[in-house]
Amino acid sequence: MSALPTTDTSSAAVTEQRRPRHLGRFLLPTYSWLVIAYLVFPIVVMIIYSFNRVISGLQLVSFAWNGFTFQWYRQWSNIPGLTSAFWLTLRLAIVSTLIATVLGTLLAIALVRYRPPKFRGKGAIEQILFLNIAAPEIVMGASLLGLFVTFNVARGFLTLVLAHVMFSIAYVTVTVRARLAGFDLSLEEASYDLGANPFSTFRLVTLPLIMPGVLAGALMAFALSIDDFVTSNFVSGSSVPFPVWVYGASRVGTPPQVFVFGTVIFTVGIVFAILSLGLSRKKN
Repeated sequence: MSALPTTDTSSAAVTEQRRPRHLGRFLLPTYSWLVIAYLVFPIVVMIIYSFNRVISGLQLVSFAWNGFTFQWYRQWSNIPGLTSAFWLTLRLAIVSTLIATVLGTLLAIALVRYRPPKFRGKGAIEQILFLNIAAPEIVMGASLLGLFVTFNVARGFLTLVLAHVMFSIAYVTVTVRARLAGFDLSLEEASYDLGANPFSTFRLVTLPLIMPGVLAGALMAFALSIDDFVTSNFVSGSSVPFPVWVYGASRVGTPPQVFVFGTVIFTVGIVFAILSLGLSRKKN
C-alpha cells in the first residue's frame, strides 16, 4: 500500500518535466515564424500594392485597395529617370560584385594559408576587415567623399564602384574564409603529386570545393550593392542609383513602378539564393 503514493509522486514529477519541454517545442517555432513574418510583411505589402490600381489623377502609390491591375508592369519604363537609375544600379552591382568576389576570395585564401612572418600584418588586416563591417555607413560615405574631393576625383560611376567594392570585400572575405576553415589540404597535395601546377590545382581542386562559399559571398556583395543608399548618396554625383532615386522621389510621391522594380529585384534575389543553396547541397 505504501508504494502507491511513491508511484503517483514519480509520475507527477515526470509530467512536470515534460510540460516545459512541450512548451519549449511550441514557443520556439512560434517565435521563429513571428520573426520571419515581421521581416517578410513589408515585402509582401510591396508585392501586393504593385498590382494596385490608381484611380486619382496622379500616378502615385495608393495604400487604399482600388482593384487588381497589371498596368504598372506594362508601363514599367514610363517614369523618366527610374529605368536608367535601375539599370545603373544593376551594372554597378554586377561590376562591384565581380571585383569584390575576386579580391575577397584571394584575401580569404591568404589569411587562411599564410601566417607571420610570411604574411606580415595579418592581424591588422583581420581587424580592419571587421572594422569595415562594424563601421556605420555614414562614416564610410563621408570619409570617401572627403577622399574623392581631396584628390579631385569626379563623382560618378567610378566612385560608386570603388565605394561598393570597398564595403563588399570584407563580407566576401569573411564568408569565403569560413568555407576554407575546414578545407582538407591533402587534396591539394595529392594534386601536386599527380603533376598539376598551382594554377591547375586551384582551378580544378580548390575553387570547386570552396565555390559555395564564393557564391554566398558574391550574393551578399550583390545584395549589399543593390540595397546601398547611404554611401551611394555621398559618392554618386550625377550618376543616380536606384535607392537614391527612390529616396528623392519619395519626397514628392512614390510611383507604383518603384514597387514593380522592388518586386522584380526580390524575386531575382530569391531565385539566386535557391540556386546557391542547391549548389551548396550538391557540393556537400
